[in-house]
Amino acid sequence: MRLVPKLDLARPSRRYILGYLLLAPALIMVAAIIIYPLLISLDLSFQNVKLARIGAARKPFTLGNYEKLIFSPDFWMACWVTLKLVLVVASACLVIGLGSALLVNNRFKGRTMARLLMALPWAVPEVIAVVIFAWIFDSSFGFLSWLFIQIGLADEMITWVSDPSAAFWAVALTMIWKGFPFVSIMTLAGLQSIPEDYYAAAKVDGASVFQRFRWITLPSLVPVLGVTLVLVVLWVFRDFSIIKVLTDGGPLKATTTLSIMTYDQAFGFFKFGYASAIGVVTLVICIVASLLMLRREDKSLM
Repeated sequence: MRLVPKLDLARPSRRYILGYLLLAPALIMVAAIIIYPLLISLDLSFQNVKLARIGAARKPFTLGNYEKLIFSPDFWMACWVTLKLVLVVASACLVIGLGSALLVNNRFKGRTMARLLMALPWAVPEVIAVVIFAWIFDSSFGFLSWLFIQIGLADEMITWVSDPSAAFWAVALTMIWKGFPFVSIMTLAGLQSIPEDYYAAAKVDGASVFQRFRWITLPSLVPVLGVTLVLVVLWVFRDFSIIKVLTDGGPLKATTTLSIMTYDQAFGFFKFGYASAIGVVTLVICIVASLLMLRREDKSLM
């Protein structure tokens, strides 16, 4: 009788097998939770499915959903609104987050409380934050309209969620308030990793505050800011609850982003095939945008 040799996973040449075995449960879980639904959505996007049912026969293959997207003015309007929202929110979060991180990185009395207040909006659930801002933007007794009247920026109460332009800025301000603390926390962690010797040497050489920020702080923060910006852009792309609760995509589709349009087509009009096509296109846009930003970051580090 021939004995089967025992597999010794402790040997250096076979340790990679143990690593694969330990990673296998996580990979299977990721495939079941993320990859499999993506494949289902991709398959649905090539079918004319009104209402998806488990076990139903597969519909014929068609490109009709993507053809409809190309010639749909609502889709291009949603793309434009999403792009504007990404540019406004990501830029504002980057500037405010960087400034607040630089502020609380200094030593002063009450710094711990300042850091706590800076991170507080990120800890508040989105729905609660939207309810708070819904009261602030109220057209009858909202605080922001009252403030604009007091400082002379407006003559009467502003109908924030009824006017298309005002509704867009209401959504953008809510997202900025909710998103900038994440940038602040990530940037503060990057600032803490910069050695103090760099600044001490720069001071000895006579570098000003702006020069130290330009030649030491910013280059050291490029990797952190690059990854943070990618995460913020992806968050704005996929965010749903803020817009849904505050404006529901209106008025006149002024705040209808790709995520809102996907939801409306799937659960409002029960066009799951068309909604899946919108979701697939959104995913492709997010992947391309992320790759472009990460590639630009890599070039800046070279």
